[in-house]
Amino acid sequence: MKKILSNLLTAVVIAAVLTVILGSVYVVNPNEYVAVRQLGKIVRVDNTPGLRFKLPVIQTIQRISGKVIIYDIDESDVITRDKKSMIADNFVLWRVTDPMAYIRTLNAIEARAEERIDAAVYNALKNTISSMNQDDIIQATGEKLTNMITTAANKDIGQYGLEIVTSQIKMLGIPSDNEAAVYERMISERQNIAASYVAEGEAEAQKIRNATDREAAVIRAEAEKQAALLEAEGEEAYLQILREAYDNPEKAEFYEYLRGLESLKASFTGEGRKVLVLDKDSELAQILYGN
Repeated sequence: MKKILSNLLTAVVIAAVLTVILGSVYVVNPNEYVAVRQLGKIVRVDNTPGLRFKLPVIQTIQRISGKVIIYDIDESDVITRDKKSMIADNFVLWRVTDPMAYIRTLNAIEARAEERIDAAVYNALKNTISSMNQDDIIQATGEKLTNMITTAANKDIGQYGLEIVTSQIKMLGIPSDNEAAVYERMISERQNIAASYVAEGEAEAQKIRNATDREAAVIRAEAEKQAALLEAEGEEAYLQILREAYDNPEKAEFYEYLRGLESLKASFTGEGRKVLVLDKDSELAQILYGN
């Protein structure tokens, strides 16, 4: 009997020791915050993965996810600056960045966090959309509009220890009752823009053609001027040669002789028999008869 009691006591002691040991050890996982409470008060927050120790019984732990969480927000109606109704459907990626503030304000309850995120994103979406015309919003849909809404939403959500990584718009549509009118107006505006681009291109092309024509006219005029100068210089050289030739009696006689031969040759060109009638005092008669 004593042996049984001794074994039972030993088992109880071992169980108590194991309980104390297990109650004083905890593990911090990656992408996780662990808040250690002592008598309800947070004494520290661990976020480095690994094995940690705490006081058994006296201290308890509260685990908070540090991962990025996706939250799908319900569709909402928003009004643009030009009083047009639009339907926005988006989702949010969010995470905890300040676990102390998260616990203090929302008691680290995810559902309460998403309520605050829902309100912050809706306010940011409403304020952003209401500051823009419908056409500008459609053109900005994508990264630009996403960044604007995300930045605005984070201004309201930081006090809760949260961060909105992105507030991504899945769909930004137009109510079916005025969708056709909006698209027709957008098509008309795009056509007007295209026509203005074509007109600007034609005007620029005409400027280039006019400039080219002026440049060609200047080049042609300069070429004609140079040609006239060269022709005048050639005429002047030719006359100078003639003057030099006739200034000298011997050269003058020789040129007269050549001119006579050229005239005689020209008179016998063509078909058929030729008859040449000369005055006995002409230069050709003197050449032929050797006078």
